[in-house]
This record gives sequence, structure tokens and C-alpha cells, in this order.
Amino acid sequence: MIQWLSWIKSNEKEILSILDNLAKKAVESSEELVVLFSDISKATECHTQIKKLERAADVLTRSVFTELNKTFITPLDREDIQRIASKIDDVIDFTEGVSARTVSYHITITPPYMLEISKELVKATKEIKYMISKLGHVKGNTDIISHCRTTSDIEHTIDDLYRNAVGKLFETNDALNIIKLKDIYETIETASDRCVDVADVIEDIVLKYA
Repeated sequence: MIQWLSWIKSNEKEILSILDNLAKKAVESSEELVVLFSDISKATECHTQIKKLERAADVLTRSVFTELNKTFITPLDREDIQRIASKIDDVIDFTEGVSARTVSYHITITPPYMLEISKELVKATKEIKYMISKLGHVKGNTDIISHCRTTSDIEHTIDDLYRNAVGKLFETNDALNIIKLKDIYETIETASDRCVDVADVIEDIVLKYA
């Protein structure tokens, strides 16, 4: 009986550890975007690194689902864990989408507001990382709620920057460049939306266990 309970506890730790590593990949990929848009001549190099992080994140996401299938009792509701893993993976996928488009569209000058947006995305992923690190102790942890709200505030900031960027974009006359950059702006804005999706799931968990 003691051995069986120990195995359950071990699997709980394994699932939370994988989620924590997945959140780390989100932070690292967003930080690479900041490097990319700080010096766009490094775009190809940064995209290669982000692609590696994205592939590693895919492996981690699959590992979460594998562990869930092996575990009878999970540390949190199974569906909540699945949603968290999928949404963090989405953040990384869209981040990789930004770097991939920057390279494939041959963008040679950092688009207006893109560095600022990338820095805000780093803040959002760090909030996610912090909240994931607290998932093992959600009961009565109202501190997590404040970080959920901070993530939402960051997303609003990114929305404002996105609108300013698109507005400035449409002041130009290069139709092809407008299409390319608007696609990149929309992709990074979607990455920030997925951060809020993760925060929303975590807030629901905290309220559920309050």
C-alpha cells in the first residue's frame, strides 16, 4: 500500500516537472525573439534555436499526455492539465511561427513595435512559468490569481502595441510588405493570447480548489 501511494506521488511530481520544463521552453523561445528583433541579422540563427525549442516542447507535450494515460490519480483534473500543456505548446508554436515568417519573408529591418511586443511576450511567458511552478500548491494560493491578472494586463499592452503597429503599417504603400508584416504581427499577438488562455485555466484551477 505504501509503495503504491509512493508511485502515485512520483507520477504527480513527474507531470508537474514536465509542465515546468514546458513553461521554461516558452520563456526561452520568447527570449530568442527579443534577440532576433534586437539584431535582425541574427534571424536565421535565432529561428534555428527557436525551432529546436519548439521540437523539444512537442516532445514534452506528448510526455504529459503519456504520463496522464499511465496515471490513475492526477495532481489536478486531467482535462486541466491537458489544456495547460496544449496552450503552452501553442505559445511556443506561434513564437516559432514569428521567427519562421521573419526568415521566409526575408525581413531585413526590425518591424516597428516588434521588439517592444517581443519583450512583453517574455514578461507573459515568465508569468506562466511562475504560475506553473506553483501548481503543486494551488489550494488557497491567491497569489497565483494576481499573476493571472498580470498576464492579462500584459496581453492588453501587446494588443495596444499591435494596433499601433498595424496602424503605422497601413500608412505605407508597399502592399506586399503590408501583407508580410501584418501576418507576423498577428502571429505574435496570437502567442500572447495563448498565454492568457493558460492563465485562465490556472485561475479556474485556483478557484476550484479554494
